[in-house]
Amino acid sequence: MEKSKVYFSDFRTPSGGDGLPTKLKKLIKKAGIGNIDMDGRFVAIKMHFGELGNVSFLRPNFAKAVVDVVKELGGKPFLTDCNTMYPGFRKNALEHLYCAWENGFTPLSAGCPIIIADGLKGTDDIEVPVKGGEYVKNAKIGRAIMDADVFISLTHFKGHELTGFGGAIKNIGMGCGSRAGKTEQHSSSKPEIHADLCRGCRRCQRECANGGLEFDAAARKMTVNYDNCVGCGRCLGACNFDAIEFCQGNGPELLNRRMAEYAKAVVDGRPQFHVSLIMDVSPNCDCHSENDAPILPDVGMFASFDPLALDQACVDACLACEPLPNSQLSDNLNSAGFTDHHDHFRNSRPETEWKSCLEHAEKIGLGSRSYELIKI
Repeated sequence: MEKSKVYFSDFRTPSGGDGLPTKLKKLIKKAGIGNIDMDGRFVAIKMHFGELGNVSFLRPNFAKAVVDVVKELGGKPFLTDCNTMYPGFRKNALEHLYCAWENGFTPLSAGCPIIIADGLKGTDDIEVPVKGGEYVKNAKIGRAIMDADVFISLTHFKGHELTGFGGAIKNIGMGCGSRAGKTEQHSSSKPEIHADLCRGCRRCQRECANGGLEFDAAARKMTVNYDNCVGCGRCLGACNFDAIEFCQGNGPELLNRRMAEYAKAVVDGRPQFHVSLIMDVSPNCDCHSENDAPILPDVGMFASFDPLALDQACVDACLACEPLPNSQLSDNLNSAGFTDHHDHFRNSRPETEWKSCLEHAEKIGLGSRSYELIKI
């Protein structure tokens, strides 16, 4: 079987040379984006606009570079994302748009409209069959994404508190799911709270949108209401004292596999192209209202028609890097008694697991983990 092609360019820009947006344009053209017939077609560019307070998300300049190329090819692009299932500034379309605008994404800066794909309240979705799906038969995807003729993902490759890392498959699978779709993907993974470590600060409860956390005032400890908990993992990222752990056996693996199946539902049988940038590699998702110091150095820009090969190439590039000092990753590695997993993402978040996502994605035919890296 022929290897998938993944194109790569670093972030070096000598004085007087091309800026990074121009360099990105050249990369995606070299990778073959022009082979897609976009003339007169609606083109969804799926990305993450960042939560308010977070500054590690991709800058609008990179989005505009992709938009400009799509326009050159005759396409009608729009930037898009779906609403979240947790508190914050992106849980409905109005707040989501205000958040995007405040973070710099406007029709002027991006060069195209911004559409929240699952509508005002996150209920405007469509059920899309998953061919070969083992865990999901019909994925609930934001309608505007499926209405588009061409699909492009533009991904900030980073760490993640539940899935190990957030790459193209997560941007597509989790990101394109409506609020109901996101809930379905998270449905197997639930937290456990260690009472001896809980400080009763209630910060985790402020992150819960579903009544999944209840505070025991007498004991001054947080508890989990498993009837209400949907396993979104926001509490895990909110706890500074390691009091919350996801302990239900294969929960992370099931999340990863469902996410891969959702991604397949989005891209199956339609023109697609994928871009990932490894920069500002924060340990947590851009959904957080803050971002910790990067755990790895900036690497470069990657592009491919195969989202799985793209993720594998990005993982390999990250694992070949040295951890950055003064980061969550280096702190863990230098802490007494820490078990080195020889994996930057697991060392940053030992409770996470990411390999099952890529393995299952290949099994169901989302793409190939075998790739040829072509440096530009």
